[in-house]
Amino acid sequence: MIITGRAADIESAIMTRYRKRTAASSARHEEARRYLPAGDTRSSTFFAPYPTYMTAGEGAWLSDGDGHRYLDLLNNFTSLVHGHAQPDIVEEAADQLTRGTVFGTAAAPQVALAQHLIERVPGIDMLRFTNSGTEATMMMMRAARAFTGRDIIVKMDGGYHGSHDFVEVSVSADTATAGPPAAQIEGRGVPVAVLNAVMVVPYNDLAAMEALLRERSQGIAGIIVEPMPNAGGMVPPAPGYLRGLRALADEYGVLLLFDEIVTLRLSRGGFQEIENIKPDMTALAKIIGGGFPVGAFGGRADIMGQFDPDLHPDFLSHSGTFNGNNVTMTAGLAAMRRLDQAAIDRINALGERLRTEINRMFQRLDIRAQCLGYGSLQQIQWSDAPIRTLADARRAGQDIGKLGQLLHLELLNRGVYTSNRGLFSMSTAIHEADLDFALAAIEAALETLKPYMREVTPRLLAR
Repeated sequence: MIITGRAADIESAIMTRYRKRTAASSARHEEARRYLPAGDTRSSTFFAPYPTYMTAGEGAWLSDGDGHRYLDLLNNFTSLVHGHAQPDIVEEAADQLTRGTVFGTAAAPQVALAQHLIERVPGIDMLRFTNSGTEATMMMMRAARAFTGRDIIVKMDGGYHGSHDFVEVSVSADTATAGPPAAQIEGRGVPVAVLNAVMVVPYNDLAAMEALLRERSQGIAGIIVEPMPNAGGMVPPAPGYLRGLRALADEYGVLLLFDEIVTLRLSRGGFQEIENIKPDMTALAKIIGGGFPVGAFGGRADIMGQFDPDLHPDFLSHSGTFNGNNVTMTAGLAAMRRLDQAAIDRINALGERLRTEINRMFQRLDIRAQCLGYGSLQQIQWSDAPIRTLADARRAGQDIGKLGQLLHLELLNRGVYTSNRGLFSMSTAIHEADLDFALAAIEAALETLKPYMREVTPRLLAR
């Protein structure tokens, strides 16, 4: 899309302000590109013209190399539920550092965190730790296949569960196919063979799930779902949808696998507690590590018992040099103990206020968009039409030029850090005054971008 006229002037002005504010980030990015492809190790943190290099974080705020401060509404993609350098977590992790990071043996800190998580999450009788959410979903799916003796996992079209091969399928929802979505490899390097073991259905569509199970259940090990998909757009589950999945899994003899890596923060026991549903297995990560790399997968005792050599001569092997390391376990336990239901209720209320106020902004400014989500997790969708499936959410982000990128950069120019897909997450370090600051910045940024929308995306303006 070629942008001209007033829209091109707005794009240029936002980019110019960003470049002038972030000279140190520009220099660091050019240096980093000599050693790291694109200057970083995470595709999700790269954005044009170059990422902001942060040098410190304290509470709800980040600082960059040019001396600017930013209210952090991303919190490392939802993982820092207590913000940055929370003093109690830092103290306990530092104390553990003096006594050893990892021993290559069993150790008490992982038992303590496991006990705490099992007490919180209804669907977990036993669990094991990994170093990332990707590993957690990979091992959960492997356990489901081993337990059932079947190969196929059904995932949601547009659902994201990490970056191992068996979930790099249809991460971008199918918006082109009429009827059931076609499973597609996501990007290069993933073997086509994975399509023999992964099938997709639309999120929030029980009829499609039942039709697939009726035809193929004898080969299906399980259904994996984020109760509210994160990368798919924070689309809440329709009333009765998750209960319907539980009923279908039971009726057709397949396992129900919840990916609560992001949604655990929404209640003391995650979304499964909110909906009063017990999945057969659950994957966790992000907030349970207290700011350190972590993952976990767990579920029914009979399924997890496959990993016990005392119970199974042909036990499932699962290793990892830093699985359950002492520092992560100690920091994670400190973080989870601080995240009681009162803390969760407070950040959920902050998130709901953010969503409500952004939606009011859209109405005041005659912008046809909406903020979706639940509790402390919210995301902007560039459409005022009902968004029920992840294909609906993807369509909302199509044909909008650089609108998402420019909103992201303009918020950075105004001291608010989030993602270029419009994701917001609350931390316990955020206060009402911080939210006031963020809302003022968001409204000013939207007002700046209205002339851009008028030329590039006129469908988004009511008048």
